[in-house]
Amino acid sequence: MANESRPCPCDIGDRFDYGGRGQEVQVEHIRAYVCKPPASTDRAVIVIHDIFGWQLPNTRYMADMLAANGYIAICPDFFVGQEAWKPSNDWATFDDWRKTRNSGKIDKEVDVTLKYLREQYGAKKIGVIGFCWGGAAVQHLMLKNPHLETGVSLYGVIRFFDDGYSLLHPTFFIFAEKDDHIPLEQVTLLEQKLKENCRVDYEVKIYPGQTHGFVHRKREDINPQDKPYIEEGRKDMINWLNKYL
Repeated sequence: MANESRPCPCDIGDRFDYGGRGQEVQVEHIRAYVCKPPASTDRAVIVIHDIFGWQLPNTRYMADMLAANGYIAICPDFFVGQEAWKPSNDWATFDDWRKTRNSGKIDKEVDVTLKYLREQYGAKKIGVIGFCWGGAAVQHLMLKNPHLETGVSLYGVIRFFDDGYSLLHPTFFIFAEKDDHIPLEQVTLLEQKLKENCRVDYEVKIYPGQTHGFVHRKREDINPQDKPYIEEGRKDMINWLNKYL
């Protein structure tokens, strides 16, 4: 846990001391974390992890939050057994590491997960959310996958995005004003391209003063001035899912 008197580096973020309320399951060739809501439902959300992988407690915390709001939430291992990025790794090797973990090549795992949700849980309306690496994956799926209803891309790294803007499904894009990985001019260009090409509902929102990972990796009690934006980002995510699922 980081020193709570100052913000963590946005690359690493705070790791919650959190065990999760769901369970790990095997879904054909991949492992996944699943959390069910208190009442039965046919609505589900696929959670796509960031570079720190499917076992990051913060991501499981978000899956549990979705379950508490009435959704079956599942976070598969989209690295398919390959090692997640570790804060101790040399960032000079990051690009080589990422080449073997392409956020635009997760279609097989998504299809397996959709099948599992339908057969095991009776899910009929399925959305997707993703963080950072996973946020880029959401944009890919919103362009390619006809079987999803909606998506929320949280600080998806724009340089990882597919070069396309004709989204198939309503999509909400969350960005941080002070994101070292996503310059605001890239966000402005994204908005412009969506306005020109997108025929479904979408929203691009920038949260003032926030840094990369703020919705799921920054602890609410580090900087009191950040807490309202963290809560707002989470509420906006849930509201978007509620609207389209």
